Amino acid sequence: MAKKKVPEINASSMADISFLLLIFFLVTTSMAVDKGLSRRLPQPLPPDMKLEDTETKIKDRDIFVVKINSMNQLLVEGKEMNVRELRAAAKEFIENPANDENLPVKTQEEIEGLGLVEYTKDHVISVQNDVDTQYQAYLEVQNELVAAYNELRNDYAMTRFGKVYDELDEEIQKAIQKMYPQKISEAEPKNYGGNK
Repeated sequence: MAKKKVPEINASSMADISFLLLIFFLVTTSMAVDKGLSRRLPQPLPPDMKLEDTETKIKDRDIFVVKINSMNQLLVEGKEMNVRELRAAAKEFIENPANDENLPVKTQEEIEGLGLVEYTKDHVISVQNDVDTQYQAYLEVQNELVAAYNELRNDYAMTRFGKVYDELDEEIQKAIQKMYPQKISEAEPKNYGGNK
């Protein structure tokens, strides 16, 4: 018996179809845009200035410590906290409305465009994260802290000038920024593990 010859499948158009499918998926798929934080870095020190000249002593009551562990859990001022509660806690720390002796010292100072104001001049928010903290958790914490500053500036603008912060003149905006300076210090990531 003679072997029956099996007809071959014409695969010449398969490459064309694959190429068209590849182009279709490239065109219709949305690419993830890189996320990031905009930060203004401090000016470099003049060559003749020593590092010791710039160091200042910060009191414990002027530092708001936010730690994020490897399981993306928050420890704020030694207490567990949900990220949704962070903004309110940061606002209270920055503003110290009741002049609490455990929160930053309030200073009276003349600020051009605002007159004599009382604010927490020396406050610092210290963010410390674990090396295994997820970037999304880190971003959420940063966003809440920045939002706290933005809300304080907006509230002051509405109370004092009857306008939102973005509608004010640039000079007044700078004066309010001086009253509520964004002081977020980031420590080098450490290995906290799952414990806080």
